Amino acid sequence: MTETSIPFCAAYDPSPRAPAFKAPPKSCDTHAHVFGPADLYPYSPKRGYTPPDARLAAYQHLHQVLGIERAVLTQPSVYGTDNRAILDVVATDPKRYRAVVAVGRDVTDAELKALDKAGARGIRINLVDKGGMPFDTWDDFEAVAKRIADLGWHVEFLVHVHSFEGLTEKLRRLPVDSVIGHMGYMATGEGLQNPAWRRFVDLVAEGRTWVKLTGPYRITAEKQAPYPDVVPFARDLVAARADRIIWGTDWPHPACKIAMPNDTDLFDPLTEWVPDAPTRHAVLVDNPARLYGF
Repeated sequence: MTETSIPFCAAYDPSPRAPAFKAPPKSCDTHAHVFGPADLYPYSPKRGYTPPDARLAAYQHLHQVLGIERAVLTQPSVYGTDNRAILDVVATDPKRYRAVVAVGRDVTDAELKALDKAGARGIRINLVDKGGMPFDTWDDFEAVAKRIADLGWHVEFLVHVHSFEGLTEKLRRLPVDSVIGHMGYMATGEGLQNPAWRRFVDLVAEGRTWVKLTGPYRITAEKQAPYPDVVPFARDLVAARADRIIWGTDWPHPACKIAMPNDTDLFDPLTEWVPDAPTRHAVLVDNPARLYGF
């Protein structure tokens, strides 16, 4: 794929609506990205898409509307292992922001410690998007996973849980907790009784795998919000292990393949996904505080 053939993404909706419920104090958006400007933070030539600029001021505006006080910036595949864009955001307010970074097998212990000091709390392995996997082999990745254990970090995966062979066994072998994005990234049409889904839910119940309630537009069969077919999948995960469930916007929704949602369409469903208010408080506040060290 040449630079000119890399597809451009649609832009986010800049006008989030007022939410239907009030976020509790210290609520956390655990999954978002920032992009641009490209002359300061150049994109990887191996990327699978080119996003429009999505800058910190716009992200902060979204949080003001939703009442979100904390955030975790997740390294997008388009930057490869160049984490400067997200770390520069964390540096603006280290008490409110954390990062999940991407590293390669040659990362040094000194570099890992420096990333920890800069607010990183995990590494991301993207097994879906072009340019997002910084390791040549799973063994190379496992070697680095062993090295981050002493830092108290975790490994976040973007993976289709129903089609990655041997996933649950691989995650059980890891010396650190795992975090799975986009509710497991399985299309709702696969159904709740899909054997791989059931294995995944059982794994979550064991307590060493966390799940992000993010990206419903990536798994729904609908063409636009709301996404009623996602509700039973979110509830299935919450029922399995509510103390291992977290939430995020996935702002600015790169490579969204259906109608771009208003971000409030991604916050309000929490009342359906997690109907119990104390559990919802755990998902928004308590669980991310533990995982990311707020």
